[in-house]
Amino acid sequence: MNLLAIETSTEACSVALYHAGTTIERSELAPRRHAELVLPMADALLAQAGLHRRQLDAIAVGRGPGAFTGVRLAVSIAQGMALGLDLPVIPVSSLAALAFDAPDDGSAVLAMIDARMGEIYAACYRRDASGALQALDDERVCAPECLHLPASQAWSVIGSGWRTYRSVLAERLPEPCWADGERYPQARAVAVLAAAEFRAGRALPPEQALPLYLRDKVALTLVEQRAR
Repeated sequence: MNLLAIETSTEACSVALYHAGTTIERSELAPRRHAELVLPMADALLAQAGLHRRQLDAIAVGRGPGAFTGVRLAVSIAQGMALGLDLPVIPVSSLAALAFDAPDDGSAVLAMIDARMGEIYAACYRRDASGALQALDDERVCAPECLHLPASQAWSVIGSGWRTYRSVLAERLPEPCWADGERYPQARAVAVLAAAEFRAGRALPPEQALPLYLRDKVALTLVEQRAR
């Protein structure tokens, strides 16, 4: 199975290639440079693996939530490549990709991305006996002080939402057994999660692989900014 994965929903721009059961990746923290980096990263990975685009079986993409521009970019590139190569697309939650990088220690995982405007994108997961991620609730956007969590005795927390709102969130959950606010969703995790979806027959036609925004507002009005 050969999968090319793209993830640009946050400041991190990453592309990964799942090939022969292993994953190789290019990743860079590059705000506002995603559009110029994605395709060269993809070409470099294919060259490293000795593959041509025509040897790919599917395109995987982090579908969001995250920055509107980044999510749109990743999905549009994935759709364009898939249409040109007559391949299916496998959309993967960017929050699930983020949670994938938390330790597999039996704790529930709270994945959070700073959504700006005083809000976070959040979702909770737990690994099952096989190590696969299982969602414990729905992906959502909310103010950190309004975050409601499913019951769990232990938590791991990952993502920029923790870095930005740690003081507020610390009042809403027990002391995490592990936390890292400097992590971003990565294409490597998108590729691994997408490979499982591909094996299960859940790849989609390109036009059905849609972005997930969770909200339709990208900035505060001047009145809202002055009220803060």
